[in-house]
Amino acid sequence: MALSWICINCLYLRFLCVLVSMSPGAVVAQAIDTLLQIRQAAETSPLINFQVYEPILTPTGPNDEYGCVYSKLLMDHVFAFSYGNPFVGSYTPPPCDFNRVTMNLTVTSKGRQFDRLGLMYLGDIEVFRTSTAEPTSNGIVWTYIKEMDQYSVLWKTEQKIIFDLGNLINEIYTGTFNTTLTATFFTVPDSQALPDLILPISAKRSSTNQGSSFSLPSELALVSYQLPQNINRAVMSISACGQLAEEFWYTNVPSSEVDTFAASIGSLDGRSPFREVQLLIDGQLAGVTWPFPIIFTGGIAPGLWRPIAGIDAFDLREHEIDITPWLPLLCDGGSHTFEIRVVGLDDDGSDHATLSQTVGSYWVVTGKIFLFLDKAGSVTTGSSPAVDAPPPQVTTSSIVTTSSKGINKTLTYDTAVRRDISVSSTIVTSSGSSKIYWHQHLSYSSSNALLDHGTTQQTHQYTTGSDSSSSGYKNTYKYPLNVTSSFSANEIGEFGISASLSRGLIYNVFGPSVFPSGIQTFDVASPSTLNIPGRAAPDHFQLQTSLPGFKGALLSTTQRGSAEFRSAKNHSYSYGTTEQEFSFKGALFDFEEGATYELYKRHVLAVNSTVTEDSQTLVGHTMRIRTAEPGEISPPAEELSVRAMLGKGPGKTKAELAGVDGGIY
Repeated sequence: MALSWICINCLYLRFLCVLVSMSPGAVVAQAIDTLLQIRQAAETSPLINFQVYEPILTPTGPNDEYGCVYSKLLMDHVFAFSYGNPFVGSYTPPPCDFNRVTMNLTVTSKGRQFDRLGLMYLGDIEVFRTSTAEPTSNGIVWTYIKEMDQYSVLWKTEQKIIFDLGNLINEIYTGTFNTTLTATFFTVPDSQALPDLILPISAKRSSTNQGSSFSLPSELALVSYQLPQNINRAVMSISACGQLAEEFWYTNVPSSEVDTFAASIGSLDGRSPFREVQLLIDGQLAGVTWPFPIIFTGGIAPGLWRPIAGIDAFDLREHEIDITPWLPLLCDGGSHTFEIRVVGLDDDGSDHATLSQTVGSYWVVTGKIFLFLDKAGSVTTGSSPAVDAPPPQVTTSSIVTTSSKGINKTLTYDTAVRRDISVSSTIVTSSGSSKIYWHQHLSYSSSNALLDHGTTQQTHQYTTGSDSSSSGYKNTYKYPLNVTSSFSANEIGEFGISASLSRGLIYNVFGPSVFPSGIQTFDVASPSTLNIPGRAAPDHFQLQTSLPGFKGALLSTTQRGSAEFRSAKNHSYSYGTTEQEFSFKGALFDFEEGATYELYKRHVLAVNSTVTEDSQTLVGHTMRIRTAEPGEISPPAEELSVRAMLGKGPGKTKAELAGVDGGIY
């Protein structure tokens, strides 16, 4: 999981070793001992952490106007020393019909602990990827509600539930994660079409009671299937995130520059600040995703993420690729391969770069194939897919400046990538012949500067994309990211870290997505429960029945924040401020420029782990969580935080520091 604040001997330790003339091992031991002793000051009550996201309504039971409402406990489990020991449970379907499912994950933790990655599977199929908040000495709690009706075909049969959340408990790392997971099943009118079959692109380890993710690049993420021949629509989804050396991929340097500051702070992680996740069918490129830069709750500086978690940190978003143009090939009765790859850029040191064949260690990936079937006995035929996927257009440059003594002072590097992909075919089903296509247009730019002999980094990144298919599905997205981070240390071991950021997510979905876009919840007109992120208990709410029908969902959110950490011989402290704006609208037409209806809006500000401003409206209704009164703002909290939270350069892995082998971090 996130190396965050514990990968002690990244750039910070290398720099500190030079100043205090200590061996790296001695500095690691001293830093861990010192920093763990100065963990954040305890709050008087458990801190309520939350991710800001669109509200999810769940009807109250036992019955609503559309049918039964049935809730079922899926998991009640404590993750203590849980590497290689996931929760394994059994599921049986509820005794009633349903077409909607919501899931409630509530977690409490107390003590010292890293942020961790959690993956939930139904059998071999990943259905939920989340991460944990970092606990305080007096405890934290958070709840996340997730729509799960896209997996209805799985929920209707018995399943093995595997929840893989690797954690470590010893005399230093004391925080367990106490989790409850509950699903509620119900029915609404006019539900969207759901897949008839879902197949995993995974390592398929459920038979041994293990999680089924692939670890790239050490494993080959490839499976083979002989698919049904009566498919009329097929969509692939990909779940992927970087860990360890790849967690902060967006700050990486060109491979030719990894040793620019080797004399002062050590080698850096390479293969550029660009990553592409690829889907290949029978060895041919079928589509790509350019990942959103997830920042976990220990990332950059932990003071940024209390109590407001980073965008998508509690529910890592998946990307979908329509593979319907491939059906004439995939429905031929033969076996076909599906592979997921993660690549970066390799450069030659002369401002020329191409896609790499591999990346650093490591990426956690899985995928799913959602199949919508035609009439039984029919066979889908048509023309072979025409694939137009030239190599991306890449421009890159880097400049190093040196001091009068010939020591490297700064490294600036720019990267830009553009890519267009198109796959088309004619398919013939029981409904007749139709022309099918999948189009992608993507653009990426990144400007990075390592200053002050590598102790300060500035990152400015911007990703945009547009995906569309002949089904009417369209997804447009933008990922702006600006981060500045720096650290300093002196001869007696005092050090400090400063960080500031602004980031955003604009994500618009139209047409038949395989995933709920968020507008589905506004079909629930019966009395419902509503968990407002940041409030300790759920509220009761009932929507008006006069809402219009929506053709799409428009989500826009930004986060701005700054955090500091200072450590002296006998005193250390951290503080931070984070502000978030969130807007969620329903589109009345199937294009972005059309009229919209505001469904949910929120502005929240937190200072030193305390919410000081919060305003939110849900379909015109004003809602809020309690904010601090004058004089209630928490003092700067003591914080376990070190150089590697800034994500620069290799050092000892979390597994090595913790004394365990492998695992998901």
